[in-house]
Amino acid sequence: MKPYLIAEPALRRLELTITRRLDGLLQGEHLGLVPGPGSEPAESRPYRVGDDVRRMDWNVTARTNEPHVRDLVADRELEVWALLDATASMDFGTAAMEKRELALAALAAVGFLTQRTGNRIGTHLLHGGGVRTLPARTGRPHLMALLQAAFALPRTPPGVAEPLLGVAAEQLGRVVRRRGLVVVVSDFLDTPETWEPPLRRLTARHQVLAVEVLDPRELTLPDVGILTLIDPETGRRREVATGNARLRRRYAEAAAGQRDAITGALRRAGAGHLRLRTDRDWVRDLVQHVMRRRRLAALAPGHRAPGHQAPGHGAPVTGGGGDVA
Repeated sequence: MKPYLIAEPALRRLELTITRRLDGLLQGEHLGLVPGPGSEPAESRPYRVGDDVRRMDWNVTARTNEPHVRDLVADRELEVWALLDATASMDFGTAAMEKRELALAALAAVGFLTQRTGNRIGTHLLHGGGVRTLPARTGRPHLMALLQAAFALPRTPPGVAEPLLGVAAEQLGRVVRRRGLVVVVSDFLDTPETWEPPLRRLTARHQVLAVEVLDPRELTLPDVGILTLIDPETGRRREVATGNARLRRRYAEAAAGQRDAITGALRRAGAGHLRLRTDRDWVRDLVQHVMRRRRLAALAPGHRAPGHQAPGHGAPVTGGGGDVA
């Protein structure tokens, strides 16, 4: 059967899940998934601790002898780019779904909610064959073609060399010229030193949301006797005696340290961080992330009420340059 015939019903079910569960909650006169202002200058106001110094209004500051910053008005149209990691390490899952499926669901959530408000979305698809770029366009036909392309990406055989996440992020930075939202969906298992610098360069110009995808077995090792482990990216095999309590404890400590390193690298890069797990309700985690960011945005200095947003900006993924962690 042709790949698109398999993908179409699966994507339609995914669309229904997203729109039914998120409609009403993320629509209307609410701040979106990425709360905050955009890039158009608005009124000046006195500087408060925590304000972005890049928005200093030097003319007003000079006239008043008091530091002032200029608020921003949300853009009417947003360009969204997604970097989807579909390398071999994503072909793993021991719970409700594989990490690859969860990554596709996250991409679909951003895509469906972006498309409904008329914004453009494009993607960088990272897989064993390299990086495939689909340009940013509007409309449901484009989005469905984009998701079908992601759905149909072939799995990478073990041991095949793959491009690094940092290389794909660097390429994305050269492709995306217009300021907007960049969503990176990955397990971030590459060494942080390889992807943190290009991610930092992306956050200097764009608003970046990092969606970390993980499986519970990457955090703890079950006691199931002799377990054969295969590294999907190198093909290396190793037998592990999981009955050893000390080994399981060391594994959990190493896994926690790895996740802490990822969290720290994302924070240093200035990217927002959303963690999704294959054993949890990913839609609920997405909603909780949105509500938490709304509360923080409402407490931020210079926050504007939703009624002051530019027209067309009550949508879920159409905020401007605010914090998205």
